[in-house]
Amino acid sequence: MFVTLEGVEGSGKSTQIERLCASLNAAGRPVTLTRQPGGCELGRTLRAILLSQKSSGLDDRAELFLYLADRAQHVAEVIRPALESGQVVVCDRYIDSTVAYQGYGRGLDVALLTRLNAVAVAGVLPDLTILLDLDAAAGLSRAMARNHAAGTAASEGRFEAEHLDFHTRVRRGYLALAAAHPQRFVVIDAAPVPELVARAVWQAVSARLGG
Repeated sequence: MFVTLEGVEGSGKSTQIERLCASLNAAGRPVTLTRQPGGCELGRTLRAILLSQKSSGLDDRAELFLYLADRAQHVAEVIRPALESGQVVVCDRYIDSTVAYQGYGRGLDVALLTRLNAVAVAGVLPDLTILLDLDAAAGLSRAMARNHAAGTAASEGRFEAEHLDFHTRVRRGYLALAAAHPQRFVVIDAAPVPELVARAVWQAVSARLGG
């Protein structure tokens, strides 16, 4: 089973992914936890470029193709082998991030992005996508506070530096994707305390796993 978690900056994906993987392990399900960008060696190199504020002048199309290169290698090197070995794969961001951020956020053609994603993943699509939905302003505030506390504002804060209307468009894009693919998406309110969000996430995943 392939599970992806999506959401705007500060929606709590990292916290919920940790809790989900702990629940999967407790249920005796072998799990591979990974992320995009950065889930393979190439991706770690590209992540440093894509998230750094030093890359503020990166062209939107160049940004897109760096994400697609990471995704293609990540699928080949990590995701497909793990799925073929019977693992539950849990991935922090995947194809929907490209449509939400580069499509709705940057204004690139969504239909083209969908076709390019299909080339990059070569048929490896999520069985379940959990969208942690949060008001863009609240999420951005959370994310900026997190980066400040961790000292990563410069190295991983390029998207947090975008204006609020960019993040509002990204959220709108995610909700549009969820509406267009209701069989794959489960939308969960990310505003409550993490324990309540984690319970909702686990209910969604365990239902797909058959309990």
